[in-house]
Amino acid sequence: MSEVTAQVSLYPLRQEHLGPVITAAITRFRAAGLSVWEGPMSTVIAGELDTVCTALRDAFAVATAEGEAVLVVTLSNGCPVPS
Repeated sequence: MSEVTAQVSLYPLRQEHLGPVITAAITRFRAAGLSVWEGPMSTVIAGELDTVCTALRDAFAVATAEGEAVLVVTLSNGCPVPS
């Protein structure tokens, strides 16, 4: 399998400041070389499957290092990337 897209929603739980955790996750996606489209409620990322999965794991690790969190992901090999 080559390129996949993932719609990602990160919900930091019981954390005083939510923005820094979300920003850190998006920074991880970009650092992994993924295409990133930020939205008001979720972020869409695209890239090679292994890269996407590794970036999701790293983003979740960054988020949970700050406290509890929920990461919701919809993964697809058939959805077009946003324009």
